Amino acid sequence: MRTPTLMERAAGFGDLPAIISPSGTYSYAQLLAGSGRAAAGLLAGNRDLAEERVAFLAARDFVWPACQWGVWRAGGVAVPLSELHPPTEMAYAIKDSGAKTVVASAEYTDVLEPIAAELGVRFLLSDELLASPEADLPQIEPQRPALIVYTSGTTGAPKGVVSSHANLEAQITMLIEAWEWSAEDYILHVLPLHHVHGIINVLACALWAGARCRMLPGFDAQEVWRCLREEDLTLLMAVPTVYVKLIAAWQAAPAEEQQRMSAACKKIRLMVSGSAALPVSVLEKWEEISGHTLLERYGMTEIGMALSNPYRGERRPGTVGKPLPGVEARLVDEAGALVAAGESGEIQIKGPAVFKQYWQRPAETAESFVDDWFKTGDVAVVEDGYWRIMGRQSTDIIKTGGYKVSALEIEEVLRSHPAIAEVCVVGVADPEWGERVAAAVILGPGADLSLDELRAWGKERLAAYKVPSLLKLVAELPTNAMGKVTKPTVKRLWEEQA
Repeated sequence: MRTPTLMERAAGFGDLPAIISPSGTYSYAQLLAGSGRAAAGLLAGNRDLAEERVAFLAARDFVWPACQWGVWRAGGVAVPLSELHPPTEMAYAIKDSGAKTVVASAEYTDVLEPIAAELGVRFLLSDELLASPEADLPQIEPQRPALIVYTSGTTGAPKGVVSSHANLEAQITMLIEAWEWSAEDYILHVLPLHHVHGIINVLACALWAGARCRMLPGFDAQEVWRCLREEDLTLLMAVPTVYVKLIAAWQAAPAEEQQRMSAACKKIRLMVSGSAALPVSVLEKWEEISGHTLLERYGMTEIGMALSNPYRGERRPGTVGKPLPGVEARLVDEAGALVAAGESGEIQIKGPAVFKQYWQRPAETAESFVDDWFKTGDVAVVEDGYWRIMGRQSTDIIKTGGYKVSALEIEEVLRSHPAIAEVCVVGVADPEWGERVAAAVILGPGADLSLDELRAWGKERLAAYKVPSLLKLVAELPTNAMGKVTKPTVKRLWEEQA
């Protein structure tokens, strides 16, 4: 029997609330009606968009899923843009995907309308699109492409990851099963909507389950804590930086308010962390505050989620659990052979959730697979059945003195120093060692730490990692939009100061 589509399931939820946002509460019936009108407006009298790409940047409320569903129901391929990106990056995605139409909410008109005009593509306002007269819509086969999400990886220009409707359904249903989603759930959405974390794990899973999704305009720690206190939320999914900021807000609150904040977390049934390595120190502090052991999982744009700690059962700090339902996972060495138990290797993934192709990059697509296994480029080790990520082959695995050292593991050790607030470890070229380990750290407020003190403190703790030396200690570093120090930044600073 064929599984009902996301839209077919929505029809069964009728007047149940789907999206809750500052602009109002919208039902599944309203979402279906709005997306149907959007599809009709995109078709403009045609029978089927025939996989035409539609780039869109919509408000973080009912309009966003209505536009996305509208593209799908018209037979198009959705290309979500990000308000966090500069205009040049938006233009790149529109041009590279070959989008013939750009849809934008009114607040993004000044940015996107000139880009659309320069590229000679149709520009539509989302409000006008959602007011289109109804029309007959095409039947969409599950193998047709549905979504192109741009990911830069670690090198080269951003690549468009093409996922079919069947791929997305597989990504959604495995999480519905593993994390026990139901129509009783109510999730808070604070994540960007140009990554699978926000698009699939939060929004699509909620709408598949018939749950409610509270969409905030963006992340604000005080507003998140307000929602946790005042609303009957059951789920929270975020990145490590969000939890760090929530911890900081809790620590800054008066004692009585801290008690209310902590008590509010007790009604949540599941809290998830992903998209970056979760420091064990953050996991432990959040558990102290909230009573929750954060569920860590592992995924990529190309594969959706692949590994997860259990919803019911032991969640091991520092690991990402085991393969999700329907996912085949293996570790191989540099020659492509399976590694022995307890040894590290590249993660390779196979299953129905794995993407179709990189858009218009057949050579890179072919290079990314071996016998239907997708080569993630991430290195892990399996310990007692639980997978532990060691980092990206290209940026996190440092080859020094004949050893392979995980930058993420060294960062975890250094982060335990009481004076260190943030740390970034990279490998830098060295004629003797091949690569030396360079650590750049941001000190906490009022902290004082010399390089000699750090080396002395780390000598014994880092002995197992065969670290030849810590080369730099930096008190101030530029950070990205999420407050993180990035490895390219550290490498650039090293080169400039060498």
